[in-house]
Amino acid sequence: RDIFMSGLPSMPSVRLGFRFTQTFSSIGVEGPAIFAGKRGSGRRDSTLGARAVTFPYPRTFHVLPDALSRRPLPPSDGSTLMKLHLAHDHDWDVSTEKARAIQERLAAEVRSEGVTAGAVETVAGVDVSIRDDFAQAAVCVLSLPDLDPVDRAIHRQEIPFPYVPGLLSFRETPPVMQALEQLEVRPDVLMTDSHGLAHPRRFGFACHLGVLLDRPALGVAKSILVGDPAGDLDSEKGSRIPLVDRSTDAGETIGAVVRTRTDVNPVYVSVGHRISLDEAVALTLRCSPRYKIPEPTRHAHRLSRE
Repeated sequence: RDIFMSGLPSMPSVRLGFRFTQTFSSIGVEGPAIFAGKRGSGRRDSTLGARAVTFPYPRTFHVLPDALSRRPLPPSDGSTLMKLHLAHDHDWDVSTEKARAIQERLAAEVRSEGVTAGAVETVAGVDVSIRDDFAQAAVCVLSLPDLDPVDRAIHRQEIPFPYVPGLLSFRETPPVMQALEQLEVRPDVLMTDSHGLAHPRRFGFACHLGVLLDRPALGVAKSILVGDPAGDLDSEKGSRIPLVDRSTDAGETIGAVVRTRTDVNPVYVSVGHRISLDEAVALTLRCSPRYKIPEPTRHAHRLSRE
């Protein structure tokens, strides 16, 4: 499509990432905002400095982060974008019984060893917000140790799966995959605002995402889905105690209760894939210099609600 510029500051390029599937009456750039004509509707995105545009065909929403970035345009073949190579795959249009069977099968693929927190240079925070019949996935990549945002992406689509406790990854993984494909920076670790092994079938969203992509992942949740704290947690930042599932005879440790801020309620950290629990806790604390919620998922949460 021809894009007409007016009133833009001088810049080497403008990166527009809309995926056109229909002909629209008009589309262009006016000042710092991207907009669609009368066949689309838009709203201001203050975080990205762009306008997020909803197209009625085919009821899918794509936003390219940093739309007015001064970075050069990517090659037409998209070679700079993050390519997702699935180590495992499965059908998504399945019954709840089939979904549980998929979780139980793939749970055997989770690995609790891999990256060390001190060697991680980039972490992608992942979060999904549900509004009406739509899921909006956001990914925000932060660099370490400064925790500066270096890349971000949003994808919005109709919710692909009904709400069923314990099966939230079947709602959230498809839109997150689409958002990840927009990234230009390949993160070392994926951090989700959810659980990993601290799940009834040991396969929460962090595990699901990590195993499918065979990428290091961890879950940092704000509440407990399964298990109990093993003891009393000290009030100081950095304190931790095991999160234990006492329904098993051995009392299996499935995560950690971690205080990321003194005298503030803890978070619940668990392995997703290719990281140990100790390293997952260390990385969570490394990403939490000020707030209860680690910076990667805090940024992603805000972005998902734009």
